Amino acid sequence: MRNSPFWWVFIGFMLLLDFYFFQALKTISQTANPKTRLIIYVSYWTISATAIIILIVLPHLQFEHQARLIRNTIFACIAGLFFAKLIASVFFLVDDVRRVIQFIALKIFFSNTKGQVLQQGEKISRSIFLSWTGMLMGGGLFGSLVYGFRNKYRYQLRRFQLAFENLPASFRGLKIIHFSDIHSGSFTDKDAVHRGVQKILDEKPDLILFTGDLVNNRHDEMNDYMDVFNKVNAPLGVFSILGNHDYGDYMHWDSEDEKKQNLEKLKEVHTALGWRLLLDENIVLEKEGEKISIIGVQNISGKSGFKSYGDLQKAYAGAEELPFKILMSHDPSHWDSEVRIHYPDIDLMLSGHTHGMQFGVEIAGFKWSPVQYIYRQWAGLYLEGRQKLYVNRGFGFIGYPGRVGILPEISVIELV
Repeated sequence: MRNSPFWWVFIGFMLLLDFYFFQALKTISQTANPKTRLIIYVSYWTISATAIIILIVLPHLQFEHQARLIRNTIFACIAGLFFAKLIASVFFLVDDVRRVIQFIALKIFFSNTKGQVLQQGEKISRSIFLSWTGMLMGGGLFGSLVYGFRNKYRYQLRRFQLAFENLPASFRGLKIIHFSDIHSGSFTDKDAVHRGVQKILDEKPDLILFTGDLVNNRHDEMNDYMDVFNKVNAPLGVFSILGNHDYGDYMHWDSEDEKKQNLEKLKEVHTALGWRLLLDENIVLEKEGEKISIIGVQNISGKSGFKSYGDLQKAYAGAEELPFKILMSHDPSHWDSEVRIHYPDIDLMLSGHTHGMQFGVEIAGFKWSPVQYIYRQWAGLYLEGRQKLYVNRGFGFIGYPGRVGILPEISVIELV
C-alpha cells in the first residue's frame, strides 16, 4: 500500500491539512509576542514534519516482536494527530464558509455605485471563537486517544441472561463465556493477558465459545501465548471459529502456498490449545437426553470489503431437527445478509469483528461509536423477532494500541 498512488495522495492530503491547520494556529496566536509565536510555529512544523517523515519510513522498517508496542504507539500518535487536525479543520471550514458568504453578501447588497464594498466589509477576519473551538475539539480527541493506551488490557465482564421459550429444560441455566478477537500479534504484556484469561476461568463456565481472529496475520503470533490460552477450558468444551484476520489476507506472502500453510498451521494451533475449531460444521451438545446444536462457520461477511469463506448451508446440515441452535459467525453483518433471511430457526448468533472500533461512548442507556455508520449491529445485544444476536467488543486490539470508551470484553451469558 505504501507504494500505491493512494498512499502518496494521503501523504499529500496530510500536508495540505497541516497548512490549513496552521492558518488557524496563526489566528489564535496573533496576540502573543513575536518570540512566543516563533516558538509555537517552529514546534508545530517540527512535529508535523516529523510525523510525515515517520509515516513515510515506518512501513520500511523491520521491528522485532518486542518493539511492536513502540511502532504501534508511534503510529497511533500520528493517526491521532491526523484525526485531531481533521476534526479541528471542520470548525475552521465552517468559519471559512461563513466568511465567504459574508463577503458575497457585502459585495452584492452593500456596494456603492462604483462597485466598492463598504468599509465594514473590507476585511472579514477569521473567528477566534471557532478557531479555539476547533483546537479544543481536536486536542480533546488527541488527548483521549493517548489516555486510551492504558485501557487495552482493562477486561470487562458483561453479564446478562437470554431467555428462549424453546430452550430444552436441561440446558436452562447454562453458563456460556463468549469472547472474540484475541489478535495475539498485538499483545506486548503477557501478564496482563493472563489476568484476562483468569477472569474467564474464575467464572467456571459450562461452555466457552470463541468467535474468531486469534491472530492478526501469522500463526506464530500465538507462540508466546500458547501456555496462557491453553488453560481456557470448560466441562462442555471450548469451540472456536476463524475470523477475517486468520486467513492472512492482510499481509504479503512469498507464495500462495505459504499463505495456505500458515492457515493450516493456525488450525493446528486451535487443536493444540484444546479448542474444537468448527469449519462449516455443527456439533451436538447433550444433557439428560436433550440436545442443542452449536453451529460454526468460517468467515462470512455481508460487506463487500471483506472476503467470505464460509458455507452456512453446509454448516447447518444435520441440525434441522434440533430444538435450539447457536450460530458462531465472526462478522455481525452476516446476520442481516443471510441468517435472518434464510435461517429463522437459528435462535442465537454470536459475533465479534467490530471491536466497537475501540473508540466510542457507553453510558447507561446510550452507546455511540463511529463504527455504527458502517455496521448496523456493532456491540451488544440485538433482537429481531424471536432471534437474537450478540456482538462481543473483542478481547484484544489491533492497529490503535488502546481503547477509548469501548473496553475489551468477556461476555458471560446465562440461558434461561
